[in-house]
This record gives sequence, C-alpha cells and structure tokens, in this order.
Amino acid sequence: MIVQNRSIITLGVLALLAGSLGSPASVRAQAAAPKLDDPTIVAIFDAANTYDMETGSLAARKGSSKAVRDFGAMIARDHGSVRQQGRDLAKSLGVTPTPPNDFALAKAHAEAMKSLSAADGKAFDRAFLQQEVDFHNAVLDAVNKTLMPAIQNAQVKDLVTMVAPAFVAHRDAAQNLLNQQK
Repeated sequence: MIVQNRSIITLGVLALLAGSLGSPASVRAQAAAPKLDDPTIVAIFDAANTYDMETGSLAARKGSSKAVRDFGAMIARDHGSVRQQGRDLAKSLGVTPTPPNDFALAKAHAEAMKSLSAADGKAFDRAFLQQEVDFHNAVLDAVNKTLMPAIQNAQVKDLVTMVAPAFVAHRDAAQNLLNQQK
C-alpha cells in the first residue's frame, strides 16, 4: 500500500506539472518541458498546501500515537498558514490562481485519503508518515526542478523560497517519526 501511494503521489505531481493526466511515458515527456505561468504555479502551491492540511487534519484525529496526532495538527496548521500567505499574495497581485485543466494531484490526493482513511492504529501512523515523506519529497522535487525555474514574479518566487525550508523540516520530521515506528 505504501509503495503504491508513493507511485500515485510521484505520478500525480508529474502529471500536475505537465497539466494533463496520461500514460506514465507521456506524463514524463510532458513534464520535461511544462509551460507554467504564475497563476498556475500559485494554484499548484495552494492545492499542495490544502491537500496536506487535509491529511494532517486526518492524522490529528485518527493517529494512534500522541506524536502522530500532534504532528498531523502541526502539518495542518503550518500548511494553513502558508496557504493563506499564498492566497493573500495572489490577491495583492491581482492574480487568479488557475489550476491545470486535468488536475492529477487532486486524484492522487483522493487516493491517498481513501487509503489513509481505511487504515487504523499503527498501520495508519506508518502510512500517514510515509505519505508525508513521499508528498514532501515530490513537492520539493517539483519546486526545485520545475516550479522555481518557471516563476516570473519576484514576490511569488520569494514566497516559495521562504517556505521551502518548512517543507524540508516537515519531511525530515515525518521521516524521524517513521523511523521510530519501526
């Protein structure tokens, strides 16, 4: 289940960046040179934060350990704050976030939530933590290789640059908690 989720997340992020959902080969080919504008990047940023708020909230309610529940609550809170910063910036710039037509990350998130919702106890904790590691790795990879080079607006670039260390910290915290589960 965890390996399948990792593939869903990775393909979801790649397809999201490519703007379409197709075969893995076509997704990789399209992801190599996506045409992204700032409103689309802001929409991707908003969606990534929203989705992690949802998984964090689920873990805050469903985690079997206090550490996982606390981590889930922190994820939801931190990503809520970052999402609001992105929305405020979009508003101040007069930018309307425009998600790609076929928003594959939404499908990947729905699959992850379905899988996490079906898990209980320590299995939930492990699946959630692995999800967080994989999600943050995929987002960081997308930010570094695709989004940052495509951002045109300095304020959007500054926001993404400012929050990137928090994505690293979340990934590392999830990995540390996951290592303690084994």
